[in-house]
Amino acid sequence: MADKSKFIEYIDDALEKSKETALSHLFFTYQGIPYPVTMCTSETFRALDAFEARSDDIVLASYPKCGSNWILHIVSELVFAVSKKKYTCPEFPVLECGDAEKYQRMKLFPSPRILTTHLHYDKLPQSVFKNQAKKHFMETVESVSWGSYFDFAINWNKYIDNENVKFILYEDLKENLVVGIKEISEFLGFSLADEQIRAISAQSTFQAMRENSQETHGAIGPFLFRKGEVGDWKNLFNETQNQEMDERFKECLAGTSLGAKLNWNSVASMCPAAS
Repeated sequence: MADKSKFIEYIDDALEKSKETALSHLFFTYQGIPYPVTMCTSETFRALDAFEARSDDIVLASYPKCGSNWILHIVSELVFAVSKKKYTCPEFPVLECGDAEKYQRMKLFPSPRILTTHLHYDKLPQSVFKNQAKKHFMETVESVSWGSYFDFAINWNKYIDNENVKFILYEDLKENLVVGIKEISEFLGFSLADEQIRAISAQSTFQAMRENSQETHGAIGPFLFRKGEVGDWKNLFNETQNQEMDERFKECLAGTSLGAKLNWNSVASMCPAAS
C-alpha cells in the first residue's frame, strides 16, 4: 500500500487544514461534483486529464468510506505474493488527491501500480480505457463528499459488464473473505496456491486491519476502520431515514444490472459503518 509515513503525513495535513477552514468553504465543485478542498484541487484535476495509465495498472474504485483501504491492502498483498516485492507507493494512493505534479512523479513507479479512486467511471483519465487497465468496483453506501452515492453507482452501472471491470460487494468479502480474495486474484490473472490465498485472508480480516490501523493510518485509522458490521445501521438510522434510503434505491437502481447484484436490505445495513 502507500508508504505509511507519507499516508499519515498527508492525512494529518488535511485534518489540520480542515480545522482552519470554515465549514461552508470545505468543498469546491469540479464538473458538477463536490470535492474536499483539503485533498483535491482544480489544478490536480486538470493535470489528471493527461495522466498516462499503463495496461497493467490496477484501479480500485469505490465511493468514499466503502472499503477502499481494505481492498487496497488485499490487492497489495496479492501483488506481493506474486512478485515477492512488498508493494509501496510514495504518493497518497487516491488518484485524484494531491498536488498537480504527482502524475509526473508516478511515471517512475514500478509496475503494477495500484491506483485507488472515488471518481465516476467517466471521470477517469481516457488513458485508463485506452490501455485497458484492470478496474475493481467496490460497493456499499455512505454519504460524504465526491457527490451522491447513487450518482456514483448509476455511473459505474453502465460499465459493470465490461471485461476489465470486477464488481466486489463489501458484504460478500465479510461473508467469505477467502472466496473473495481468490476471485480477485483470478481476475488479475494471478496464479496462487490455496494456502497463499488463505494466508492473505488471515492477515486481511477487518479485525486485523482495525487492530493495526493506528500504526498504518495514524490518527484517522480508527475512523477508517470502525465496526465493519453488517446491520449496524439500526443503531444510527431511524425508520424514516431507512424508508427514504429504500425509496431512493428503488428510484435509482431497481432494474439495473448493479441493482440486481445488490441485496439492498444487506447493503443498506452497512450504512454508515461500512469500512
